[in-house]
Amino acid sequence: MALPITPAKPVALNRTNPKILHIVGDHKMGGVKSTLGGLVNSELANDFDFSVASIASDPTLRENWRSQPDLIVCHHPLRFKVLPHLLLLKWLNPHAKVLVHEHGYSQGYETYNVKAIARFHTMLKIFYGLADQVAAISQAQGNWMLKHHLVAPEKLKVITQCPPLQHFFEVLPKPIGKPLVLAAYGRFCEHKGFDVLINALKQIPHLPVQLKLAGEGLLTAELKQLAEGLPHVEFVGRVDNVPQFLQACDAVVIPSRWEAWGNVCLEAKAAARPVIASDVDGLTEQVQNCGLLVPPDDPAKLAEAIAHLVSLPAEQLQTWGRNGRNAVQGSNERYLAEWKTLFQEVLGNF
Repeated sequence: MALPITPAKPVALNRTNPKILHIVGDHKMGGVKSTLGGLVNSELANDFDFSVASIASDPTLRENWRSQPDLIVCHHPLRFKVLPHLLLLKWLNPHAKVLVHEHGYSQGYETYNVKAIARFHTMLKIFYGLADQVAAISQAQGNWMLKHHLVAPEKLKVITQCPPLQHFFEVLPKPIGKPLVLAAYGRFCEHKGFDVLINALKQIPHLPVQLKLAGEGLLTAELKQLAEGLPHVEFVGRVDNVPQFLQACDAVVIPSRWEAWGNVCLEAKAAARPVIASDVDGLTEQVQNCGLLVPPDDPAKLAEAIAHLVSLPAEQLQTWGRNGRNAVQGSNERYLAEWKTLFQEVLGNF
């Protein structure tokens, strides 16, 4: 389904706002889609003329090649095959600035996915070197970039990712009883680690817990087979109303193997639900007095954390939930303000 954001507002004949073209990989990019949609449909559309195009399949990209944007923001996962597209856009619009918004790569991603590290780092240095500015979505991601000298420090800006959260703040407190209802949701892929969660539950079959696992993806059949014999694991399919889904749950488990940021954690906190999350990348910095961190890809440690959560009094879980919600109050407003400032800085004297 295409993003309903091209353009974000009618274009006036005597337009004076800067034109910002967002380049994405496709229109099914999960957290990228929700966060970008929240950005270009925000009040920032009063100050900037946004458009969004996909390198992969969007027929409007050719039109945007010659649309004379003042700023090109690349959200596309960086690959060498993307380089010609970016160079062509820059060649056709020599006055345009380029901002690379790095969504996916991180230390955790590198650990699990990259064998030729020198080649990977070289690719990133080329892209980041071509950009006038690079935006990281978490402090952990930014630290990883600087540690490996992937980007010049003066080019790097960290803006912690934040999609619109207003509907998550509307989730009501829920009486916590037994069984403890755990929620997990996202794409069914290796990245999200739902196999780790199911294997953890296999180690604690008699604990009073119920898991509601929401999502879909390539590993659906494999995960359902893995969960056979676990009556307390419920596959609920695709969930379009996530706040409503969280209303029926007591806590959220985020067993990702890597996660440059992790919108699920942010949403759980806004919904006042305590979390158990992998101690990796951007998740680490999000879990502060609102739940538990566990090593990634470790079913035994995750099982221990779930057992500990079950043993805690309801008051402790409610306190963690309130702490999480308080911590993210105003996050989206700060996010938009930081992006407005960054756009203005990159565009200079437009």
